[in-house]
Amino acid sequence: MQKLYEAADRVEAQMLKDYLEEQNIATVMLGDFLSGGAGELPANLFPALWLVKDEQLTRAKWLIDEYMQNKIESKSGAWRCPSCGESVDAGFEICWNCSTPGKKVK
Repeated sequence: MQKLYEAADRVEAQMLKDYLEEQNIATVMLGDFLSGGAGELPANLFPALWLVKDEQLTRAKWLIDEYMQNKIESKSGAWRCPSCGESVDAGFEICWNCSTPGKKVK
């Protein structure tokens, strides 16, 4: 077993664990409840994902990079509604003006 990724918080770790599981990569999350010991334990209380099968390391790292890149892209820039032309903030999948599902443009 190898340490694959140290997450910023428990939510990020669980989301990455679920994503990797969808891609048939088994991981174990360790340290997910250590934040309850804050003040008594060292400051680095971040949950970590550990890879179950070492031979999947390269693919798992690639998938994490892809996941993080998509996360960054989804936060950047607005998209234009194909129906009414309204600018819609990133993170929204439906136009606030006309309720049309949209496609983000870069």
